[in-house]
Amino acid sequence: MTTTPPATIRNPVLRGFEPDPSVLRVGDDYYIATSTFEWYPGVRIHHSRDLVNWRCLGGALDSRRLLDLQGVPDSGGIWAPGLSYAHGLFHLVFTVVDTYGEGWKDVPNFLTTAPSVEGPWSDPVPLHSRGFDTSFFTDEDGGDWLLNMRFDWRPGHESFAGIQLQRYDRAARRAVGDPTTIYRGTSVGVTEGPHLYRRDGWYYLLSAEGGTGYEHGAMVARSRVITGPYETDPAGPLLTSRHDPTLELQKAGHCSFLETPDGRWYAAHLVARPYTERGRCVLGRETALQPVTWAENGWPRIDGGVPARTVPAPGLPPAPVPEPPATERFDPPALGPDWSTLRRPAGPDWIGRAPEGGLRITGGQSAGTRRAPSLVARRVTSQDCSFEAHVSFAPRTPNHLAGLTLYYNTRNWHYLYVTSEDDGSPGLRALTCEAGSLTAHQPRIPLAPGGPVVLRAELAGPVLRFSYALDDRATGVADHKHLPLELDATAVSDEAADEFGTAGMRTLGFTGAMLGLWVQDLDGSGVHADFAHVTYRPEDPRP
Repeated sequence: MTTTPPATIRNPVLRGFEPDPSVLRVGDDYYIATSTFEWYPGVRIHHSRDLVNWRCLGGALDSRRLLDLQGVPDSGGIWAPGLSYAHGLFHLVFTVVDTYGEGWKDVPNFLTTAPSVEGPWSDPVPLHSRGFDTSFFTDEDGGDWLLNMRFDWRPGHESFAGIQLQRYDRAARRAVGDPTTIYRGTSVGVTEGPHLYRRDGWYYLLSAEGGTGYEHGAMVARSRVITGPYETDPAGPLLTSRHDPTLELQKAGHCSFLETPDGRWYAAHLVARPYTERGRCVLGRETALQPVTWAENGWPRIDGGVPARTVPAPGLPPAPVPEPPATERFDPPALGPDWSTLRRPAGPDWIGRAPEGGLRITGGQSAGTRRAPSLVARRVTSQDCSFEAHVSFAPRTPNHLAGLTLYYNTRNWHYLYVTSEDDGSPGLRALTCEAGSLTAHQPRIPLAPGGPVVLRAELAGPVLRFSYALDDRATGVADHKHLPLELDATAVSDEAADEFGTAGMRTLGFTGAMLGLWVQDLDGSGVHADFAHVTYRPEDPRP
């Protein structure tokens, strides 16, 4: 069970790749929805009763009926979902980013509803494609509104062209009327991530600015009328870490608000923990919580306007949640809430139960595919951790590969895998991809045909080490033998993933490092690998 005193919130409350939080209270229950980009299930939802202890419920969009990620670019897919509750239903709005490079963005937006946060979710309703970061607001009179940032593709124009507001007709299930630009942001620019709140006769518009890197921040504007004009808080950003590179939590911004039953307010917001000052962030963008107070002049305030590692909790009754077991045996073979799959939903066409227990993964396409990879992974939540997998695999050609990976995107990963040589002899190899360039590491470790092997990845801050052990059923597992390699773990980070060419951006780094089970069948011959069990051990378990 968790041990953190309930009077204290320890940030980040959601560790690892958990960005763009949309926070919500319904009765005594609190929820946070986060972005998932190219990973299934889409939109992870987390639940708490005390704002201290959080449990992942899994992803809301778990099938192609709800979400199609085939072909989306790295760090495309689901951007900044909005979770709300109105008219007896949960409302989830989300953007599916199909294109974002070379000056264009194809960004269809959708709305789905459910009677419970755990579903079933309705067939998504298409909304518009003129921008992203859509949110849903229900006014005191019951009227529904959509907000989004407007994207302007035209050369010579500001691409982040302000925040738009549009009515939503619940009966017709569609947006109606023309959108209105209600706010253009500050001189910092890159205005996005809008959320709207009503308090004491004011409409408060909360938006992000400065991009999602080290210049990130959150700004508040307000108006007496929902359509504006909106006045920017003269005190400046509600929250930012841009002015202090020494802060442990960086990239602070992209906020959303909640109010507790006794009138306390909190902001859920994005943070990151770089390995060095303003350096690389292997864990990606994470979620933090901080108290919000209201000044006499009616503006919201966060203490110091900066992210804090620990903050007071609202004093709700403690609601600890069980610590998930370190070892996963995949029994039944359905994946638990900590697991995600890349670009295609988990299904019997490629995931099933191994005959002797554990997970069977049928091989997919190459490491560069955006169509049908076979990768099952979980988030890296600690700078120091280990990931171990028991693998049984019988490759027949060099086109058959199976093992474990430290993965960021199709162009940045490390891979320890079992494969075959041209003569059919199996062996263990390591491979690295950095910015799309492959490096095959030496040595090759010979393996006995058909024998299982235990593979391990160990992260010690910026260093990744691979090791292996042979599984002898009579004597047990031998001591792990390390490969003579010290690999750069920071190659699997937001900053390393960002790529820009002469024509503009090529790839964005919006996700975070994942540790996973990866199988390729480049012959299309139906080979599979069995993973009897997997163990993940972070140095700093969940608070």
